[in-house]
Amino acid sequence: MENPHAERQAVLLERILKNTFKCTETILELNKSLEEIVQANYHLQTAANLSMQYRKNVQFNLSSGKGQTQNN
Repeated sequence: MENPHAERQAVLLERILKNTFKCTETILELNKSLEEIVQANYHLQTAANLSMQYRKNVQFNLSSGKGQTQNN
């Protein structure tokens, strides 16, 4: 005679393993999607950095120019 608790535990363990596998697959898909998004945003980030540096340079040149025009 088999132990009914062992059978129930085996069934529950099988369900847990299946759900864990599904969860792992979903996480792998999510990671792949996030990697694609990061790669797609790389050029956007580069453009944003260039724009920010340009703005800083303009601000610096404008503030430097004010001092020069006042001295002349």
